Amino acid sequence: MTALLTAPLTASFSTGKRAIIVGSGFGGLSLGIRLQSLGFETTILEALDAPGGRAYVRKVVRQGNAWQEVKQREPLEAQSGFTFDMGPTVITVPHFIEELFSLQRGEANLTTPDYPSNVLSESARVKSGVSGGVNTSKYVTLVPILPFYRIYFDDGSYFDYDGDPEHTTTQIRALAPEDLDGYARFHDDARAIFERGFLELGYTHFGDVSSMLRVVPDLLKLDAVRTLFSFTKKYFKNPKMQQVFSFETLLVGGNPLAVPAIYAMIHFVEKTWGIHFALGGTGALVNGFVKKFEELGGRIQYNAKVTQIEITDEHGREPIGRTNKRIARGVTLEDGTRLEADLVVSNGDYANTYMKLVPAQYRFWQSDARVKLAPQSMSLVVVYFSFRAEGELDLKHHNIILGPRYEELLKDIFGRKILAKDFSQYLHVPSLTDPSLAPEGHHVAYTLVPVPHNGSRLDWELLGEPFVNKILNFLDERGYIPDLAQRLVYKSFITPDYFETTLQSHLGNAFGPEPILVQSAFFRPHNRSEDIHRLYMVGAGAQPGGGTPSVMMSAKMTARLIAQDFGIPSSVLSGTKPLEVNDERTAAD
Repeated sequence: MTALLTAPLTASFSTGKRAIIVGSGFGGLSLGIRLQSLGFETTILEALDAPGGRAYVRKVVRQGNAWQEVKQREPLEAQSGFTFDMGPTVITVPHFIEELFSLQRGEANLTTPDYPSNVLSESARVKSGVSGGVNTSKYVTLVPILPFYRIYFDDGSYFDYDGDPEHTTTQIRALAPEDLDGYARFHDDARAIFERGFLELGYTHFGDVSSMLRVVPDLLKLDAVRTLFSFTKKYFKNPKMQQVFSFETLLVGGNPLAVPAIYAMIHFVEKTWGIHFALGGTGALVNGFVKKFEELGGRIQYNAKVTQIEITDEHGREPIGRTNKRIARGVTLEDGTRLEADLVVSNGDYANTYMKLVPAQYRFWQSDARVKLAPQSMSLVVVYFSFRAEGELDLKHHNIILGPRYEELLKDIFGRKILAKDFSQYLHVPSLTDPSLAPEGHHVAYTLVPVPHNGSRLDWELLGEPFVNKILNFLDERGYIPDLAQRLVYKSFITPDYFETTLQSHLGNAFGPEPILVQSAFFRPHNRSEDIHRLYMVGAGAQPGGGTPSVMMSAKMTARLIAQDFGIPSSVLSGTKPLEVNDERTAAD
């Protein structure tokens, strides 16, 4: 009998170098696992009282006659309360997760193919049962979600989107038969963009202009630089189909009217690997990453808000002038504690990192003026609510409810930056898949509404409650959740103010810099700082961009840069096989 060796061998390889990661979101945790596998001694500093960042979990229990939020890390007895994921809920590309859970100390898996042949086969997408790999299943249970989304239109019709071409064709035939030929062409062209933009270039760090110029001809040939909405209109005449095949960029903070058409590859990413859910919620996946990180010897410190990244020259003195080398040496916490390190990584908001944590005199490339010019993604109002499960609920796990306007609403949010009278929303009902998230006879849900970021100067103290009530009334009156007003048990909500104050996001953005063409690839913030040696970025604000798969890709890209900068041996970079020992030795150790 054999077993994987985990914690007992965390000291088997070490660089002797200390790393600090600011933030425990998906990017910070993914990179923390990778740095531990590279032999660093890594500490993650989290400002909140529990891990996850945007993927924080809200737990609510009954205390007396009221429902009260409890600390995330306090155990929640089964069926005693409600569990709400506060952030990401759409999980795809499960082999990215499997790779992280397979890493061992001294075996970093950074030089093997990013997409082994087995993950590109027809059988790679799991459509039923448990969809996580062998290593993933030791930490968390993933299950596939079908359909991927139910997309409701304002006239009451809907489109069940599941990535299966035959089923998709059937749906199009029912709603827009004139677009059948267009879908066939879109399918082929989206595949070409996916193969070039995701499989071949997805892990490319565009650190200089030449790296960008090399791919421009291909992007032009694929017509991937025009806007996504314009791209979809080439293939689809019916407005409903134009919306179905362009809305998904909103889930990563992108305006379909402005993001480049390379985002058409999302269709194929989902088609190839599906959409999945972690039983227990996204927070269960976060906890799995935390467990893996700690097994590899990493350490997380909570309630540890970083107020400054410490910079010195090569001799430990204050750098003077542009020619004097500037090096990240550690961080200072809100309570005055100073922690030293050989490298610092920010998993926080890009603009906040540079403008709030790095003193202005040490920044030239990322000056305040430059950072402030970067357009930020939209923000969100998210309503977390629970209700009694009375009768059948004609909803799916993921629901997109589109309003009466599409293009004009997007212009209101991203351009005019006004709070429109109408809205579209993403309604997530995870208790349909995992009843353990709510007491028996209840559902948990959240609904997410895109709104302008705080550059709009909207007063959410005044607007928040009425707007939330309007959203819930809509779900009730339009029959999505009949009699919701009578069935409602609990509600809370966040606005752009939460993103700006609690999550420290510039202007309350929800997804980092807006993923428009001039903020993509080389033009997106680099994962290795141009101004400060040994300062790095990871997460949605860095390359390649937002969304859980992209953030995990960002961690791998940043890990490769760090490995290069610190001269990690090739034997560690290429290591892929977990060490095996017999069960008796494991037990004895």
